[in-house]
Amino acid sequence: MNIRLEQPQDYREVENLTREAFWNVYRPGCTEHYVLNQYRTNPDFIPDLDFVMEENGRIIGHVMFSKAEIILDDESIFPSWTFGPISIHPDYKRKGYGLKLLQYALEKAKEMGIGLIQMEGNIEFYKHAGFDLASKMKIHYHAEPRESEVPYFLAQELIHGYWGNREGTYCPPKGYFVADENPEAFEAYEATFSKKEKEFQEGQLPQFCQSCGMPLTKNEDCGTNTDGSINYDYCKYCYAEGKFLQGCTMDEMIEHCSQFVDEVNKQMPKPMTKEEYKQMMRGFFPMLKRWRR
Repeated sequence: MNIRLEQPQDYREVENLTREAFWNVYRPGCTEHYVLNQYRTNPDFIPDLDFVMEENGRIIGHVMFSKAEIILDDESIFPSWTFGPISIHPDYKRKGYGLKLLQYALEKAKEMGIGLIQMEGNIEFYKHAGFDLASKMKIHYHAEPRESEVPYFLAQELIHGYWGNREGTYCPPKGYFVADENPEAFEAYEATFSKKEKEFQEGQLPQFCQSCGMPLTKNEDCGTNTDGSINYDYCKYCYAEGKFLQGCTMDEMIEHCSQFVDEVNKQMPKPMTKEEYKQMMRGFFPMLKRWRR
């Protein structure tokens, strides 16, 4: 096994590896390979923490790191870092390679003076690399209520005392949303790879319509593209044949959706009023692809 810095001649192979590693894992299809493709020219990218792992001369793993920031409660900006995607080829998963790659990279990050890492991931895996719930360090996640103990938002202080007793809120760097912000460019890039079928699978993250927030759990919930294929971003009530079915503002969509509060309450531990539901949507909708600025 060998771990080394990625080289330009590795790029396409590593992007294909990333695509294979993430396909249908967290959502139907994946975008992580495009994030990586675009991130290498992003000023937040850290070339000295861009590693590949080889076994018998074959690249089987990759991880990249990025600059990030936390907005402190006094609204000042505190420098931090994140990593990902981290990819292991499907043939080598669950054999300890991912943990070895990550531990190596974290040690190199510490040597560079990087004091704090936060990321989204499964605590059951990342706890073995020293991560814990970020809420325990009073680092809040931008997309969740401040008082929440977010199970997938993790952090680790690499340099003791770097974070101290501060409190603040983290939002992933903008570069991680590149596929959502440039869907046509992503689709053109994706078309350069061999075709793979997108599927809903057990264990994926919850998927929501990127217009109205409706949960998407099966193909029948989804809208369609111009060619009749399934569009996994939008529901059938918002999108069909490549077009939105309603020309409306975000506020108009929130008003429309508020009429379904009784249906939503069937899934909630505590019922909401119509106004409370609207307020919740006002916080959630700006993160949906259709309304994101």
